[in-house]
Amino acid sequence: MNQLKIVFMGTATFSEAVLKNLIQHDYNIVQVVSQPDRRVGRKKELKMPEVKVVALEHDIPVFQPQRIKEDYQAILDMQPDLIITAAYGQMIPQEVLDCPRLGCINVHASLLPKYRGGAPVHYAILNGDEKTGVTIMYMVKKMDAGNIIYQKETPISYDETVGELYDRLSTLGAEAIVEAMPAIIEGTNASIPQDESKVTYSPVISREQEKIDFNRPAIEIYNHVRGLNPWPGAYTTYQGKTVKIYQGLVHNCPNAMTHHAHQEPGTIVKIFKDAIGVKVQDGVYIITEFQLEGKKRMLVKDYLNGHNIFEVDQKFE
Repeated sequence: MNQLKIVFMGTATFSEAVLKNLIQHDYNIVQVVSQPDRRVGRKKELKMPEVKVVALEHDIPVFQPQRIKEDYQAILDMQPDLIITAAYGQMIPQEVLDCPRLGCINVHASLLPKYRGGAPVHYAILNGDEKTGVTIMYMVKKMDAGNIIYQKETPISYDETVGELYDRLSTLGAEAIVEAMPAIIEGTNASIPQDESKVTYSPVISREQEKIDFNRPAIEIYNHVRGLNPWPGAYTTYQGKTVKIYQGLVHNCPNAMTHHAHQEPGTIVKIFKDAIGVKVQDGVYIITEFQLEGKKRMLVKDYLNGHNIFEVDQKFE
């Protein structure tokens, strides 16, 4: 149907749904560019990026440069009319951005100019945002700073994890790019400069950011845990061993702060049948799912049915 020559660039799972929807709508993808296959897991098995799997299923040529800044001629050789990127994972050189006559556009998982950078979905939950969305934008050399073409908004549920929101935004991004494509092809699309005064950033989550600070309010810890679930995972330590926390609750007992005021943040104040209560800045945070070092992820209630190393008045550090 659409004979424009399109090069698609993506690597992460977010980009898989975008590529699939373009193919399903008969857009002419002449090349898929992704990062190289990586070795994953304990057995270090070589794994292809999801977009490569989709490309091979549809007989689309795949190009996987180690460093695209140094190796991009294969893209120029395709003489694309349009380049579409979604979670590719490397900065794209100016020569590639300048190549297609219709430009290079990106599917970004936030409502720009909020959350430029590599972890916008994480930060939306970490900061307790009530809404987010996707942005279709022109790519420029400065990261995520190009003009906005199209946006779609969605609410964030109070208990939604980053994994769940990521999957929803992937689907939303796939819908948005197809909705924006006719105007882009016809040259009638919007091209709205971003308001630089409203720019915020979402750099890739560091190891230091993963650690839980029990000196913070319970709601911030709640958002921290779900904002890193399932990856990279929020963690604390107990008796020198790492404990990853995947699910928890804010304890709403009005007397919690007064009753436990004398205890230091991080102290275990109660062990329930199905959870562990921990003192935090303004009350108690309830841990309901975790993973002990060297063990599998599990519900606290299942763990407490067996051997229990946790004790009241002991601390998470």
